[in-house]
Amino acid sequence: MKPAQARPRGRQKADNAQTDEKRESILQAAEGLFARQGYANTTLAQIAEQLGVTKPFVYYYFHNKQEIFETLSWRPAVACFTSMDFPPDDLRPAHVKVCDGIERLIRATLAHHPAAFFPYREPQVYRPAYLAAQKELATHFYDQLCALLEQGRAEGMFDFNETRITALAACSLPGFLYNWYRPEGRLSPDEVVRELTPLAWRVLGLRRSRRRLQP
Repeated sequence: MKPAQARPRGRQKADNAQTDEKRESILQAAEGLFARQGYANTTLAQIAEQLGVTKPFVYYYFHNKQEIFETLSWRPAVACFTSMDFPPDDLRPAHVKVCDGIERLIRATLAHHPAAFFPYREPQVYRPAYLAAQKELATHFYDQLCALLEQGRAEGMFDFNETRITALAACSLPGFLYNWYRPEGRLSPDEVVRELTPLAWRVLGLRRSRRRLQP
C-alpha cells in the first residue's frame, strides 16, 4: 500500500542481499545521527564518516539526506498505521481486534524508536508527496479503527460518545511516548506496553463483559 511517490528513490536498479545490507548500514548510521543531532545538523559527510566510507558510497544508494530521512520514517509509519489490519478470515469480535491492534500500535512505536518519533521532532523536513502518502496511511488506520469501535459499541463492549475523538485520544498515548520514552529508562519496552495498553483500553471505554443492549 506504499504509494509510488513515497517510495525510496535510490540509484540501485535492482535489490539484492548485498545491496540491502549496505543500504541498511547507511540507514542505521543515519538514524543514530539524526536522533542525536537533528536533521539540519547531520550531513552526508558525517554519515559516511560514521560508516568509514566515502560520500559517493552513500550517494550510490540514496539521492540525498532527505531520502534517507524519509526512508527511515516510512517504516514506522507503515508498521503503526497497519496495526488495525486483520485478514478477512479473522472472525474475532471487534473489541478483541481493537485491543490487539492498540497493543500492536504501541509495540510498533517502541520497536521503531527513534525513527518513529522523527515526524514529531521535525515535521518540516518531509516533502509534500511524502506527507500525502503518510496521510493516506493514517486515514486508512483511523477508518479501520473507527469501524471496529462502532461495531464493538453496538455489541456492548465499548462505552464512548464521539467515535473519531475517542480513537484519536486513545492513539495519542503512543504519540506522547515522544515526550518521555527513553530506551535506557526504568521500564523495558515490554513493561511500557503492559502499562500503556490498558490505559488506552480505558480511553476507549472497554467493558469487562458485554453490556445488555437496550431494545
